[in-house]
Amino acid sequence: MENFAAPARPIVAKMTEAAAAEPERAVAFQGAPGANSHVAAMEAFPDCLPLPCFDFADAIDAVREGRADCAIIPIENSLHGRVADMHFLLPESGLVITGEHFLGIKYALMGVGTRDDVREAMSHPQALGQCRHWLREHGITAIAYPDTAGAAAVIAEMNDPKVAALAPPGAAAIYNLNLLANGLADADHNTTRFVVLARAGHEPLGDGPWMTTLIFEVKNIPAALYKAMGGFATNGVNMTKLESYQRGGTFAATEFYADIVGRPGDPAIDRALEELGFHSKWMRLLGTYRMARTRD
Repeated sequence: MENFAAPARPIVAKMTEAAAAEPERAVAFQGAPGANSHVAAMEAFPDCLPLPCFDFADAIDAVREGRADCAIIPIENSLHGRVADMHFLLPESGLVITGEHFLGIKYALMGVGTRDDVREAMSHPQALGQCRHWLREHGITAIAYPDTAGAAAVIAEMNDPKVAALAPPGAAAIYNLNLLANGLADADHNTTRFVVLARAGHEPLGDGPWMTTLIFEVKNIPAALYKAMGGFATNGVNMTKLESYQRGGTFAATEFYADIVGRPGDPAIDRALEELGFHSKWMRLLGTYRMARTRD
């Protein structure tokens, strides 16, 4: 609670109290009230009790400890790529991906003065990256902060007209700030994909289309990834995402994060996963869930 700026604390306390009374309705999100993750939680679960958490690890812990039924976490953005740390936090969380949600991202400049006063803008690095051309064109220096709406709360506390926040437009009203400029993202298609994390998955019944997310580490031999991917090609399985990352400060082995269309139990998926397992040191399924948006 004390990590949040003073203007956000009473709001966070009220939301936390409501979530504690009905944890089965609580949805944890990273950030202060008004953050994009808060907006995503209310879109995905209109009847939920949103539970603000200062960082991603706190949101995950809220689910693991039973203080929230699930968490909604950003994993990638159409302009700025993957969200840092999530590829490490997801496997270690012990949670299961049970859904996804796409949110169109809108950013506004907000502060205590006028647009001409602003020399610096504070926000999450993702938001600053998504608006970097606009900031450069207007001669505004970026200041990184862990959260978009949290930055708005800090600006309200600072009360310095030279420093503004980049945050979702609704945060201006929450923290009594002036809305100085709107629609700042560098492209109209700016969209963030969120995943829903829960303690247990749900059996994928009914109509799809389905998405399965997995991680694996290939053997440290020539053409290991080529061989590991062969089963998906020969079985006609569509892989919509494949990303590599290093873990543990070593360059000796590479781990991969992948999204595939389909679900275990489908013969083609089972054959592809069996071949992947043969060419990998280890493989772990993170979840199977209904796709919120088809991949063309």
